[in-house]
Amino acid sequence: MFDSFPRGTSERLDRPRYHADLGRLYTSGIGFLNKLERGQHFQERGFPSWEAFADGDWERALSLADERREDYAQELRRAARLGVRHRRLRVVEFPITPYVQWELFVLRARVEVGDEIRILEADDISNIEQGRPVPESVILGDVVLYEVIYDEAGNAAGAKKYTDRSLIRETNAGFDALYERGEGFHDFFDREIAPLAPPRVSGTPTGLRGAR
Repeated sequence: MFDSFPRGTSERLDRPRYHADLGRLYTSGIGFLNKLERGQHFQERGFPSWEAFADGDWERALSLADERREDYAQELRRAARLGVRHRRLRVVEFPITPYVQWELFVLRARVEVGDEIRILEADDISNIEQGRPVPESVILGDVVLYEVIYDEAGNAAGAKKYTDRSLIRETNAGFDALYERGEGFHDFFDREIAPLAPPRVSGTPTGLRGAR
């Protein structure tokens, strides 16, 4: 479960090694990918929609997000060819941060081409976050579990890689339970995100992560 993970032996991977390892294992017949996202502030340097958002050009940010639809559709077609089912659970805190408000428009583009994404309000998991927030994590089938880690400045710095099968099974079971508790993406988006005014961006949000 996410309240007790991580434990046991892990291998520390820097960011390039993490991406290379994930890419290699992704094509090895894993069957599914489960992804849990928890952070509320990130940077996405090099991603045009985020750059426009960070510059305060909200309309351009949304337009550029919509332009990625075909890229996302291609990702899902590749996943289908490989037999990999994607599921993503996005934890959201209130009040909603400008970054999350922007990100959910990007995720909407993904959902509208078939990505499986659900939303979980942070208050709903307060009972399992008493010691620390649930970790940002990526699980590839029953093969590997990555805990995405950050440096002292909050920038993405790679991952801890776990290969213990019992831990992976337990964490997948925890993910399944949280995913079932999550809300349908469009229900949450239409109620909480669509009515919001464009966010006011003051300074650059902290925390560098990979492109959407």
